[in-house]
Amino acid sequence: MINKKVANAMVALSGVKDNMTLMLGGFGLSGIPENSISQLVKLNIKGLTCISNNAGVDDFGLGLLLHKHQIKKMVSSYVGENAEFERQMLSGELEVELIPQGTLAERCRAAQSGFPAFYTPAGYGTEVAEGKETREFNGKMYVLEHAFKADFAFVKAWKGDEAGNLIFKGTARNFNPNMCGAAKITVAEVEELLPVGSLDPNQIHIPGIFVHRIFQGSNYEKRIEQRTVRKK
Repeated sequence: MINKKVANAMVALSGVKDNMTLMLGGFGLSGIPENSISQLVKLNIKGLTCISNNAGVDDFGLGLLLHKHQIKKMVSSYVGENAEFERQMLSGELEVELIPQGTLAERCRAAQSGFPAFYTPAGYGTEVAEGKETREFNGKMYVLEHAFKADFAFVKAWKGDEAGNLIFKGTARNFNPNMCGAAKITVAEVEELLPVGSLDPNQIHIPGIFVHRIFQGSNYEKRIEQRTVRKK
């Protein structure tokens, strides 16, 4: 059994360079690879293209990279909770590609599965389809979308073992499974890293074949983007 455990985020991010394309799991602040993002900030890597559902908030998640102008382009489906994202996009400092959320997930999964492209009805007749091949199937029009090409994928899981097998928890699962194996190198950070054989095979969401490096994360914050409580 190949041991894919590395000591920490610094070792896990070995090989990350300026102008690379990165995938980052998460939805809002749920299931984001916090330790990997923090290490990217420390490394001061520049000119990044980041593929992620959204860019976190101003002072957390990918928002930390935005504040240091480390991201050149965001490929996302949602930009709502980050004022700095909005400012950079409107000023022209940040290139943004907005795509339907399902298409984002499927372009990750296509890369993971080795499919170069696929047809989807999402976006036909809108700006999303401009410049793209379209084709009719059974009387309905579809848009050709290409699989992503990324250098690294960074994902966050609840539990993992030293062979790279992963278990996600609740909604923190989100985009993470589709990004595993969808880049040249997949780095997984986990809340709990266990010896091989510790995980119930029936509970594993992603087998280790899709993961290249895994490390035990630390100091995770369980943030809530918008806290709503009922008045007493």
